[in-house]
Amino acid sequence: MTYRIRTLNAISPKGLVRLPAETYEVGPDVTEPHAILLRSFKLHGVPIEPSVLAVARAGAGTNNIPIADYTALGIPVFNTPGANANAVKELVVAALFLAARNIIPAAAFAHRLEGTDEEMTKAVEAGKKQFVGFELPGRVLGVIGLGAIGVEVANAAVGLGMKVLGFDPAVTVENAWKLSSFVERVTDLTSLLKRADIVTLHVPLVEATKGMIGAEQIAAMPNDAVLVNFSRGPIVDEAAVVAALEAGELRGYVCDFPSPALNKHASVVTLPHLGASTNEAEENCAVMAADEVRAYLEEGTIKNSVNFPNAELPRGEGTRRLAVANANVQGIVGRISTLLAEACLNIADLLNRSKGEIAYTLIDVDGDIPEELLAQVKQIEGVLAARVL
Repeated sequence: MTYRIRTLNAISPKGLVRLPAETYEVGPDVTEPHAILLRSFKLHGVPIEPSVLAVARAGAGTNNIPIADYTALGIPVFNTPGANANAVKELVVAALFLAARNIIPAAAFAHRLEGTDEEMTKAVEAGKKQFVGFELPGRVLGVIGLGAIGVEVANAAVGLGMKVLGFDPAVTVENAWKLSSFVERVTDLTSLLKRADIVTLHVPLVEATKGMIGAEQIAAMPNDAVLVNFSRGPIVDEAAVVAALEAGELRGYVCDFPSPALNKHASVVTLPHLGASTNEAEENCAVMAADEVRAYLEEGTIKNSVNFPNAELPRGEGTRRLAVANANVQGIVGRISTLLAEACLNIADLLNRSKGEIAYTLIDVDGDIPEELLAQVKQIEGVLAARVL
């Protein structure tokens, strides 16, 4: 079988070579695609073609994808958590220094100097007092969100001699193991905000996190605190930030999202969304996304899906595999098993996983699965999608 992959953005060749030319047709003009690979292309409002089985974003955020629409059709949406973690971590660490040492305004001041060597030296000595900063060792960094990026930022800050507080009610066991033992876990957000000299955000943009840092949260922070946001702009209430800066209730704001409200404000540093903009990060994301799509199309394996549970089942030799996505309700696996039994097909292995309202099942059987049986499975109430591999 030849799998067709449509690319909606430029995807690193290091990722695309993971899809063998013998069995994959890949490109922006591919028709009736089995899967879509993209980065920032906005899929909202774009019709979902019946051939699509999977979507993979070469990046962490998926707010450019109408996930609910794809979920309703039994289509997993993949992302690449951790693939760009080092790139973002490095920029966040740079942001800590930018904020602590007033580097951007100081560089702008130096760049504007004119005159002779003697005149410029005099101007430097007279002007540098306005850029006096602070050192990071001993300062308290509050990390909100302990995913792949948050953990790396927290550990790097420990290495810089900072006291680090971490807040994430949903931290995974895997990320908790990676977290330095010197990071103090905090269970109350307000407590973290009150204690931190610098607060950095590392949470996805979802309905629950939109505007999560507003006037109330900023009021809980010390007046000389700095807020750092390299997650998504709307996670922070910009109007509340500007009001706090104007009132002297916040020392500074460093973010990756320029806007009319923030640009050219003396206490704000904005960067042009550089978080994952390194060659290495783009390559890592492309490789991971391509691998996720290939594993799903060829084996039904799910890893790093934002809407489906992780599912991986070693393939039994000589078996055919039935992959079923359905609503997470009772009885569906039993009805499928009954259909297989009636067709005299022995179940060699079975895996069933769920995530919220979605369930996903892999069933390996001895013998071929006829088209008529697959059609019967698809007709079971609650089944969203089914295919034979």
